[in-house]
Amino acid sequence: MATTTKRRSSRSRSTRSTVGKDDLIHYYKEMLAIRRFEEKAGQLYGMGLIGGFCHLYIGQEAVVVGMQAAAEPRDTVITGYRDHGHMLACGMDPRGVMAELTGRRGGYSKGKGGSMHMFSREKNFYGGHGIVGAQVSLGTGLGFAHKYRGDGGVAMAYMGDGAVNQGQVYESFNMAALWHLPVVFVIENNKYGMGTSVERASANPDLHQRGASYGIPGRKVDGMDILAVKQAGQEALAHARDGHGPMILEMVTYRYRGHSMSDPAKYRSKEEVSDMREHHDPIENVKKLLLDAGHATEDELKSIDKSIRGVVNDAAEFAQQSQEPDPAELYTDVLIEA
Repeated sequence: MATTTKRRSSRSRSTRSTVGKDDLIHYYKEMLAIRRFEEKAGQLYGMGLIGGFCHLYIGQEAVVVGMQAAAEPRDTVITGYRDHGHMLACGMDPRGVMAELTGRRGGYSKGKGGSMHMFSREKNFYGGHGIVGAQVSLGTGLGFAHKYRGDGGVAMAYMGDGAVNQGQVYESFNMAALWHLPVVFVIENNKYGMGTSVERASANPDLHQRGASYGIPGRKVDGMDILAVKQAGQEALAHARDGHGPMILEMVTYRYRGHSMSDPAKYRSKEEVSDMREHHDPIENVKKLLLDAGHATEDELKSIDKSIRGVVNDAAEFAQQSQEPDPAELYTDVLIEA
């Protein structure tokens, strides 16, 4: 075990020493864009402009940005209801995402899906889904489509630590392994399923081992370290793309806010959250790499932040100026003629 840990540590240091300025700047911008977007979404929710549920991704940005950095344009993405970050990382327009959050016509689902239900086939994003674990079966279907078409793509099916205990997840694991489907199951373990810790909900808290009985290899990854995420993502995607079947990545991450906007998160201490923010924040970690390597100055990073805030503010303004859906839209997009 000590040898394995030493080897992984050495590999991580090597990755850090070879990552270039342009890549680090890109990761910083992508993660900061998600962070600022989610902060603005939280503000709009507080103002009553976003109805229903709203699950923020603040703290978990390195997971989806790192995976997208490892992915190819032909790969597909599907996730649960904590989905705004995934949309932005897939290249969806912040205006369309924010308009959907506020229930406006300019949204990706014409204002009818809200926070938990929007899609973009153009960007290969097949939705955030409100039913816990349901997206895993659909993601397995995306993997089947890739194999059936022979297009070389891989499906990335994201889920939380709470969804891992759902029965349909294991049915999906079995089918994906049986048919050697190109699927990477990404478990975003933010340590709490709603308000219940993983240790209280799972007999085996090592979630990356959940596919062992199906012969699915798994790996635990520091989900607060984007370089570790990207490296693990590259290996998992190559494994699936080369015809070796599915793989499970357990991204150990953390959400700073409650499960949703209505959750006061009293089940964890302020000290716990503060420690994660201070010592493990994914954006601050990349910022430090940029500054230490001389790739950017504090003023340059502040300029990037200002530019991103401008894009987010524009998205919020666009959303508020957009019209609400016409009542006639209530019955459209329900069924499709096949």
